[in-house]
Amino acid sequence: MTDQHTETPESPENTPVSKPLRSIRSFVVRAGRMTEGQERGLKDNWPAYGLELADGMLNFEQVYGREAPVVLEIGFGMGDSLLEMARQMPEKNFLGIEVHPPGVGRLLGRLNEEKITNVRVYCDDAIEVLAQCIPDQSLSALQLFFPDPWPKKRHHKRRIVQSEFVQSLRSKLVLGGHFHMATDWQPYAEHMMEVMSQAEGYENAAGEGGYSPQPDWRPVTKFQRRGERLGHGVWDLIFNRIA
Repeated sequence: MTDQHTETPESPENTPVSKPLRSIRSFVVRAGRMTEGQERGLKDNWPAYGLELADGMLNFEQVYGREAPVVLEIGFGMGDSLLEMARQMPEKNFLGIEVHPPGVGRLLGRLNEEKITNVRVYCDDAIEVLAQCIPDQSLSALQLFFPDPWPKKRHHKRRIVQSEFVQSLRSKLVLGGHFHMATDWQPYAEHMMEVMSQAEGYENAAGEGGYSPQPDWRPVTKFQRRGERLGHGVWDLIFNRIA
C-alpha cells in the first residue's frame, strides 16, 4: 500500500495555516500506466465517490446522506481491504485517501459494480486532506496498512509514522477512537511502537509494548499473503485515543 507525508515545517507568516508547507514526503508518485478499466472506473465513477480538496471541511452526514461512524484509511493502494471492509460493515462510513490514480480507478470501478454506497475517496495527499477537510473529533478510526517502510536508514525521516503526524491524527479521532497500523517490516513495527508509546493522549490496546493480534475487521490482502509466503511476519498496532 502507499503512504503519505511525514514532516510539516513551520509555515511562513503569509502562508495560510490550513495549507502548511512540507519538504519531506513519505511517498513517491510512481508513473505507472493506468489500464483502460482503471481509467474508465476513475472517469465514470468519480462524480459518485470522489471528493476534492476544494470541497473544504466536510459535513459527513451530508457527504454520506446519513449519520454513522466514519473510518478513514490512509493509502489504500489498490483498494482491496477498503472494499472488503465496506462490504462487511455497511453500518459504517468509509473514507479512503490514495495518491496513485490506478488504485483509485480500480476501487471506484469495483464500488460501482457492487453498488456499494458507504465509501468516499480522495486522490490527494493525506496531510492536506486531514488539515483542510476532516473536522476535529469526527473519526471513529484511522487506518494505515502496510505503508512504505523506507528501510534504508537515510530514508527513515520519510516514514509517515512520526510524532508530529500522530498528534495531528489524534485531534481528528473521537475520544475512544483508535489508530490502527499494520506492517510486514519488523524494524518499522518497532519504530511505530516507539513513536506511539511516547505519544501523548494514546493508549496501547494490547498493553504497554504489546502488538495486537490481527482483528477480524482487517482483511488479509493479496499483498499480505504474498509476504507471508515469503516468510514475512505481520505486526498490528492499535492505539486508542484516551485524551
